[in-house]
Amino acid sequence: MTLEMLWERADPDQVLRSRFGFTDVAAAEDWLIRTLERWWNVRVIACERIVMSDHNALAWVSTAGGRMLLKWSIAPEGFERLAFAADLTTWLSERGLPVSAPVPTPDGRVQVEEDGVSMGLQHVIGGTLLDVRDPAQVHAAGATLARFHDALRDSPDRARAAGVRPPPTPLLQQIAGWLDGATHVPDRARVALRRLLAAAPSDDLPVQIVHGDYRAANVLCADADVVAVIDFEDLRLDHRIVELARSAVLLGTLFHDWGPVPEAVHRQLLDGYRSVSALTADELAWWDVLVLWNTMLFVPPGDDPTGWGAAAGALAG
Repeated sequence: MTLEMLWERADPDQVLRSRFGFTDVAAAEDWLIRTLERWWNVRVIACERIVMSDHNALAWVSTAGGRMLLKWSIAPEGFERLAFAADLTTWLSERGLPVSAPVPTPDGRVQVEEDGVSMGLQHVIGGTLLDVRDPAQVHAAGATLARFHDALRDSPDRARAAGVRPPPTPLLQQIAGWLDGATHVPDRARVALRRLLAAAPSDDLPVQIVHGDYRAANVLCADADVVAVIDFEDLRLDHRIVELARSAVLLGTLFHDWGPVPEAVHRQLLDGYRSVSALTADELAWWDVLVLWNTMLFVPPGDDPTGWGAAAGALAG
């Protein structure tokens, strides 16, 4: 079985012992086999791979019913959010949206908590991660995000989402407050953002449940189709135009590659979104503000090896 870290530069064997409490890979494999049989009546044929990230882990296993994925967390402060994400993903699946739906236990649970662990089981969905070099895939990703937003706007669980994460502060306040301390970003970008912000319309835009982390690492494609949107653990209440703009900026980010994408990709995602769901004039007026701001957010102090500063400067004109 392969053991690895998702993005951390750490020794996975050491992390498995010190963070997750397993003496070795064999102990982790034994726990996986017992856990799937106990809670889901699933017999594991082979454990293929474990990937760890922070206090979360994913394990790919082969079973008589096909390949499956067990996700678990040992961070109790996130258990409420994980339970909500599992319920919401089930709800979206029932409405025909492309998600990796949780596999319920025989007694109907889609997220199980036991001994300081929260866990959920899914089937492995075939597909490849979104390729931002493929305009058809990017357009499909935009259209798919619109369909999710349209469904999530009608979710009966808005109050529950507010309990998981508080609603956002007003956009003007967020951006102006950040600008006051953004001394490391290019002057041209900072001036342009202040100008755009001064001309922006009211920020009293509708708030709804959004995915929270819609980017290449969480969008699976087959040819030009999106076959699954995964990882709803960062769901939150926000404006849909905020998620759309942030997703456009971060669309190409994976696990170790956090560089900007060309402006053409921003437009392809927006066009795909608008092919399904119309944006209001006020929402569209915020687009340039939010794309520039989200790009500036990733400009690091000091060295900028992936070029966020240059991307912000180009957007500033």
